Amino acid sequence: MGIFKKQHQGGFADVIRCDSTDYLIWKWHPDKYEEGSLKRETAIRTTSILRVKPGEVAVFFYKGEKELVDFIPGPYDGKITTKNFPVLSSIIGMWYEGDTPFQAEVFFINLSKSIQIKFGIPYFDVIDPRFTDYVVPVSVRGTMTFNIEDYKGFVSNHQLRTFDLEQLKEKIDSSVKHDVKEVIINAPTEHNISVMAIEGKIGLINEKVEPIIIEKAKELFNVNVVSFDINTIEIDKESTNYKELAKVTKGITARKIEAETVDFEERLRIKREEEQYAQHLSTEQANLGAFQTEKQAEVGVASAEAIGKMGENGAGSIDLGGGEKHHSEFNPMTIMAGLAVGGALAKNLSNTVNQSMNLSTGEIPPVPKVIYYLAVDNQPTGPFEKEGIIEMIANNKISKDSLIWKSGTPTWEKANSFKEFESLFPPEINNK
Repeated sequence: MGIFKKQHQGGFADVIRCDSTDYLIWKWHPDKYEEGSLKRETAIRTTSILRVKPGEVAVFFYKGEKELVDFIPGPYDGKITTKNFPVLSSIIGMWYEGDTPFQAEVFFINLSKSIQIKFGIPYFDVIDPRFTDYVVPVSVRGTMTFNIEDYKGFVSNHQLRTFDLEQLKEKIDSSVKHDVKEVIINAPTEHNISVMAIEGKIGLINEKVEPIIIEKAKELFNVNVVSFDINTIEIDKESTNYKELAKVTKGITARKIEAETVDFEERLRIKREEEQYAQHLSTEQANLGAFQTEKQAEVGVASAEAIGKMGENGAGSIDLGGGEKHHSEFNPMTIMAGLAVGGALAKNLSNTVNQSMNLSTGEIPPVPKVIYYLAVDNQPTGPFEKEGIIEMIANNKISKDSLIWKSGTPTWEKANSFKEFESLFPPEINNK
């Protein structure tokens, strides 16, 4: 009974550990007693056992003239010793093997715990600098997840004795809302985003605001942002300003589409002319090669025929006097003429053979391939070969109504109007 009384008054502990399974910051107090029920619950024996799980950090605050702290990261399971408690060894001075007590508050920080905050920003005003007369209400929803990574910085920045997770979440939530609003309000000016199109710019807005959130969370709260996602940006389409702005921009959008269509068609015309010109040059080069080969062959044949006729009409005879002409195989003029013509023939035949060999080894222009272009957001995309179009149809990236231009055709047509692709689309069902 006396021992029990001593423990009740002194708060001596045998095992110091965190008994909670879901926490970010948890304050330890002696087992079997409610927190605050003991007068000296911060008195701890030097023979006490400390157990810190992986992903946890035990923080010992020692009372005195100034605050001293020991950090014991997990995993740790053993008696409290000066080896792991440098501050404690200096407080006690001489280490005793008995029940030497010391005063300390113990907190556990869960490094593996992630806290998610869902933030919602009610409608706030956004102005497009091109239409300053119309202030459009915009709202935002999203999530942010954080944990504690720099536990020493976190302890230095927060009072663990009075720590309240809900208060921390409220402060972070307020900071996040401020930064998100600022980025969205400035987006039309800084990134040339129309207010009417801002709902579809979640990715860009998220990309701009995320590094700001990460930096401020670390600087102001010493927490690590694991993820940040804007889920929805919504315009109040029932507001008067939105409806008026929609009327104003509708005409502008129509004119812009018309201008883009004209420009689009002009670019296609130029592209078609360039491709036709390139194809024409390719054909001319192929024909020129064939023409050269043909002419060289003709010259070779003519040369051969000339050699064959060199002995006719006395071309190979010698006048020996007395009116008689005798044929001689050793007529010098005949031999020289034959050599000259033979050399020309040999050169001509050599060129012809070389030309033929060059044409047969890769210099023949490739057969032109059929190419396709796909219209995406009023812009020509390509070129694609037939196989590429088939693959995109199979992956549902091209519908039967997608516009395709094929080399050699004058206009853009729907995908299912091409015979080579018609069978790839399911047949239309007529409801009668």
